[in-house]
Amino acid sequence: MAFDPKVFATRTKTALVYAAVMLTGLLWNEWSFFVLFSIVHAGAWIEFLKLSQKTYKGFSIEPWWKQIHFPLLGWGWMLMNTSHSMQIGSIAMSTVGEWLIRVSLVVIMLNIVFEKKFRQKDFIIFLKGFIYLSVSLALLINIRSGWLWNADQSESSIAKMLSSFSGKLISLLMVFGIWINDTMAYVVGSFIGKTPLSKWSPKKSWEGTIGGILLSVGLINLIAATQWNFSVDMLAISFTVAIAGTFGDLYESRLKRLAGVKDSGNFMPGHGGFLDRFDSILFASPAVWVLCYLFYR
Repeated sequence: MAFDPKVFATRTKTALVYAAVMLTGLLWNEWSFFVLFSIVHAGAWIEFLKLSQKTYKGFSIEPWWKQIHFPLLGWGWMLMNTSHSMQIGSIAMSTVGEWLIRVSLVVIMLNIVFEKKFRQKDFIIFLKGFIYLSVSLALLINIRSGWLWNADQSESSIAKMLSSFSGKLISLLMVFGIWINDTMAYVVGSFIGKTPLSKWSPKKSWEGTIGGILLSVGLINLIAATQWNFSVDMLAISFTVAIAGTFGDLYESRLKRLAGVKDSGNFMPGHGGFLDRFDSILFASPAVWVLCYLFYR
């Protein structure tokens, strides 16, 4: 893939705006973080359903009001994973999420029972979207809220860092690591990429992918080392983010190929749609959550 200065300039400008918005959402407070990823959740669901409509014969997203049950169920799951300090008056948003989940499940069950044209294939598509989009972002909210480490008594370095940062540190480094990985993979691949990575994404190369992963892991750990002592835990997390993020990129490329489109959407010039921009974090979030749950909780 030849290096195109105009394309790179567009991608860089968009990435800077993206970084500014993401940093605001990540660092301001839990509300800003939740609102940011609620927008991502809604946009990703819209794009996923449109891709599915182009991929699967007979699948329709009309009328829209019949298609919002699973997205609302997913949003309830995200709400349920917020911390108890996130409240409106005396009502915790996690409690609102629990009730939204109950209502959504009842509506989904009624729809299955009484819908004359109910198709099992449609249900599976929605279920796949729920796992791919909603569960992934709910786990990211869980990481940010600090649920994993609320009762942590371990002496691991990651637990000590999280005792003061809650999940802000991990969520920030996840997004930053993915941004570095995407950008450096493009740059390295543009200059020295020769070996195609996958038939689903022929423009990506092994050289660019490996370069992006190594630079992402290296820079993340360099940043962490300047603030804290070098941590094997952080090395493991940064590698997990980079590798899982790469698989997320490939999976989304496969979805687009099957649908016969170049981009999932067009809300970000040079980067496509919500799925194009957040495909990596949709795989990285559950991978990091599982890693932290198994080894650092």
